[in-house]
Amino acid sequence: MARIPAVERRADLVAAAVRTIAAHGVDGATTRKIAEEANAPLATLHYCFATKEVLFAAVFEHVAQQYREVLMRNDVHGNLVATARAMLRGQLEWYLTNRDFTTATVELISWAQRQEGEQAEMVYNEAFATVRTILERAETAPGQSVDPDTLDALSYIMTTLSDGFALNWLVFTDRTAAQKQIDLTIGVLDAWMSANLGGSIAPAVPAPKVSPEETLRSLVSWVSVD
Repeated sequence: MARIPAVERRADLVAAAVRTIAAHGVDGATTRKIAEEANAPLATLHYCFATKEVLFAAVFEHVAQQYREVLMRNDVHGNLVATARAMLRGQLEWYLTNRDFTTATVELISWAQRQEGEQAEMVYNEAFATVRTILERAETAPGQSVDPDTLDALSYIMTTLSDGFALNWLVFTDRTAAQKQIDLTIGVLDAWMSANLGGSIAPAVPAPKVSPEETLRSLVSWVSVD
């Protein structure tokens, strides 16, 4: 049997840790379960990561790296409005197709807040900095100037909207409703940009005409009333 390189084995163990955390939570993600998920001997895990804390530090870095990659893939190199829309939509759609990763991220952030370290703050600071850098690099409309405070506010709005969507998706797991809620979330972003960036911000895609009752059903489709 061919020997698996150490770098590849470490990556396999980190990915297995993400899946295990998603399934069992941080407290339930024992090194034995993680090793089993990776189809690796427990001794191999301890060889690659001296302690569980070292492993979790690698998991946090993996989470931050994945988040950066999703944002960079959806940097459309267009104007500020188009870039903000594309980044947020890309994040929300990625959450839908990567539920384990999204679950593990929420678990890790909640767990980290109860520890003495600064992992949770680090992840958020890096995410915010990535969003802010991409927005700052985006071209603005001719004659339009966006001040640093407004860019900070836009970065905050985008990260908050993505967080809220992710948590709602994890709680209710209604993919049909979530697809509609992506458009609603982008609409909230459009409304903020229209009010704060100046000029007319037209929706990238005409919003479908739906009745108030249909909108309400989309928002609360997880509620069952007898």
